[in-house]
Amino acid sequence: MSKVTPATRALTAAGVGFTIHAYDYDPEAESIGRQAAAALSEDPARVLKTLMALVDGKSSVCVIVPSDQEVSMKKLAAAVSGKSAQMMKPPEAERVTGYKVGGISPFGQRKQVGTVIEQTALAHDLVYLNGGQRGLQVRMKPTDVRDALKAIVADVIA
Repeated sequence: MSKVTPATRALTAAGVGFTIHAYDYDPEAESIGRQAAAALSEDPARVLKTLMALVDGKSSVCVIVPSDQEVSMKKLAAAVSGKSAQMMKPPEAERVTGYKVGGISPFGQRKQVGTVIEQTALAHDLVYLNGGQRGLQVRMKPTDVRDALKAIVADVIA
């Protein structure tokens, strides 16, 4: 497994501190984020999942939430001044981000889109996010995640 991805290149170029953590990815897992948390022996609240959504049927948005939580589409839409939101279909998420589902990182996406991070993620000293490849996580300060992505911080969990 390569530990250099568009995500790690983007973080390095931005001067953001991070560490790389590989784990055995299980494509059959019911929840990729929870499986990553278990494989890393971490609290699922500290392992964040990266999801792609459409707001008002046209605007792509990246949303980052703890792996043990679900996104409220109503709250997500409101966070970006929209009326409605829905999850992107996997082929569309892959096309927009340049990553495969299960390996979507908020960093180094093909087309950078607006990002919303769940406010409770900022309560941790360090969090994990996908590093741009299945089975690869980056660990970093949540404030660095917010700052590097110019993310909106909001309550978006159901």
